[in-house]
Amino acid sequence: MKLVCSQTELNTALQLVSRAVANRPTHPVLANVLLTADAGTGKLSLTGFDLNLGIQTSLIASIDSSGAITLPSKLFSEIISKLSSDSPITLISDDSKEQVQITSKSGTYQVRSMTADDFPELPIVENESFLKINASSFANSLRSTLFASSTDEAKQILTGVNLSFNKNSIKSAATDGHRLAVLSLQDVISSDNESKIYENIEVTLPSRSLREVERFLSSCKSDTEISFFYDQGQVVFISSDQIVTTRTLDGTYPNYNQLIPDEFQHTLELDRKNFILALDRISVLAEQHNNVIKISTDKKQSVLNITAEAQDLGSGFESIPINFDSDDIEIAFNSRYLLEGLKIIDTDSILLKFNAPTTPAIFTPSDDGKQFIYLVMPVQIRS
Repeated sequence: MKLVCSQTELNTALQLVSRAVANRPTHPVLANVLLTADAGTGKLSLTGFDLNLGIQTSLIASIDSSGAITLPSKLFSEIISKLSSDSPITLISDDSKEQVQITSKSGTYQVRSMTADDFPELPIVENESFLKINASSFANSLRSTLFASSTDEAKQILTGVNLSFNKNSIKSAATDGHRLAVLSLQDVISSDNESKIYENIEVTLPSRSLREVERFLSSCKSDTEISFFYDQGQVVFISSDQIVTTRTLDGTYPNYNQLIPDEFQHTLELDRKNFILALDRISVLAEQHNNVIKISTDKKQSVLNITAEAQDLGSGFESIPINFDSDDIEIAFNSRYLLEGLKIIDTDSILLKFNAPTTPAIFTPSDDGKQFIYLVMPVQIRS
């Protein structure tokens, strides 16, 4: 294998695929990235794969001879990142495929390699059916829910995002048992797909994998479409020059729809920015005591009072104007949960709806109905 390519493009590609390289590989080759040079297409592809998440990308290169080799991801990435972007990079593997020479205008490096034969192939979904999804909308669906997924591996099904595809709509949901984020989007799946279209598909994918999907989707142009292939236990996302593969999570995702109340006794309308700023300030104290903040209304003053107490340290009080038409209420929340969800909403005003201080509360944008729903379980107030 012999080729010349841009340092900047190679460095960018390495930073991307290295995210799928195993931190604690079960086999030495899984700590490597796979480089495949194709003189016919003039492209160099790079692949990282930890047997759960796989990322492949490609770049244009001047290729004298085709070939494939694997190199240690961490070492290779660090070398390339420190080489000058003013000079192209030359990669040459010897006939034994045990070593690769990296040459730039500033110097030459020799790196031990491993044969590409030992590198596992990315899973291929042997299914002609696929979806064409708007990249920008899909990135939004992931960004709006990923934050609410669990980090507790004991609840593995909750460490992912549940995706439901139905005709031209996508519904994404994530919960950690304390809060739930749901986003429903219409008209995001191409209707002129020539291939057979999936209908009523539900799949739960690991959050770690979807963060990488969201990362590359966010770099796409707003009108870009990506292909979504699904087979039992495996999903593949394909764009013009990138492939992301991920396993699915086993198990049945909770029926979260039954958690969302149909009616509410209390509805408060809040200025989102003012509410976030007040929460952010008072969280300095709340963080000292389990992140608990109390919210109470003063109907006479038309304000919402926010308080936090940290034993032996102090207390805080904030007040913001609100619109509401019910009796005065008091309810407590985890301030971190509120801030993470409210920062996802992009409208000027939001609605807080609930029935009692011990039942689920719902935060929604005030102008889009049920498109985005953020459910948070209150914290029980000790009298």
